[in-house]
Amino acid sequence: MLGWGFPPNVSGGLDTVVGELHDAYADRDDVALTLVLPDEYAPADVPNVQGVPTGSGDVITRIGRLADAFVDAAEDADVVHTHDWFGHTPGARAQATHDVQWVSTFHSLSADRNLNPPARELDTEQRIVDRADSLVAVSNLTARRTAEQYGTEPAVVHNGFKRVEPTGRDVKADLGIDGNMLFFVGRHTHQKGIEYLVYALTKLRRDDVTLVLGGTGHLTDQLRRFAELVGVADQVEFAGYIPERELPDYYASADLFVSASLAEPFGMTIVEALSTGTRVVATESGAAELLPEDCVVEIDPTSASIADGVERALAMTGEPVYEERGWDQVAVEYVALYRDVIDRV
Repeated sequence: MLGWGFPPNVSGGLDTVVGELHDAYADRDDVALTLVLPDEYAPADVPNVQGVPTGSGDVITRIGRLADAFVDAAEDADVVHTHDWFGHTPGARAQATHDVQWVSTFHSLSADRNLNPPARELDTEQRIVDRADSLVAVSNLTARRTAEQYGTEPAVVHNGFKRVEPTGRDVKADLGIDGNMLFFVGRHTHQKGIEYLVYALTKLRRDDVTLVLGGTGHLTDQLRRFAELVGVADQVEFAGYIPERELPDYYASADLFVSASLAEPFGMTIVEALSTGTRVVATESGAAELLPEDCVVEIDPTSASIADGVERALAMTGEPVYEERGWDQVAVEYVALYRDVIDRV
């Protein structure tokens, strides 16, 4: 398997999935896994992980170096499993070099992550669709978008639900918030729809709401200026980068977790928030496909819809109740898919 990050060196949901699958496979006696990662993100004390120095240069150059080691590691494999667009070169080269089946998972599409998707990423995703022996998407939503954009609908293996454990720290009190606390954490990019979330504060019928924004990104400074421009700067707290160990207390302290993403193929933060008992307001997501309707108040990515969803969710009582999806079940479904693709040869 090819990954890019590994907990706690996590930059997104894909890294969490790779880490969880690694651990789930370690508990099985029918899977022998070698996980190939860039050396700077590879844990030194975890078995079956091969760190590869990728050196300097742009991401394409580094992926090329990663591909060399990945092809070597795949020599005795039955299946190679890559993720998203960066897995194209390693996966395709391993498939061409060895008698091995290539499984590729889309955690998101370039069009999900970018207002103007780079042509190179779009072309690469099309090549993956055309060449991989088996395609997987992390939600029905992502499978549908893949079919619309590239003409092939992948199989669906939903991600597992990540449970996080708060320490009991009262973040709301630490930040001096007297009223309701809304929380969001993620990259500050256009995909996340944060500007709509900030503007939604002007449309709320209540003024006892503070929005805590975790994370950073190329839009952070613009978001600060925007909050000032629309008159809600005193209602927005920019928390910056929040270490993974501290996140559970932010989720638990919030009255609502709000995700206004323009595209959320799964939404790991949604299930993390729910695991602490915090209700969620969110746009369409893959996670919601597995959850009762009252766990996630669904909204459109518009300021009016977000404000309405927040009002409705704050009026709801009781903790959200749902059935967890364990990573052992995710592993069961992936192993069945591996067997199927091998049997097709």
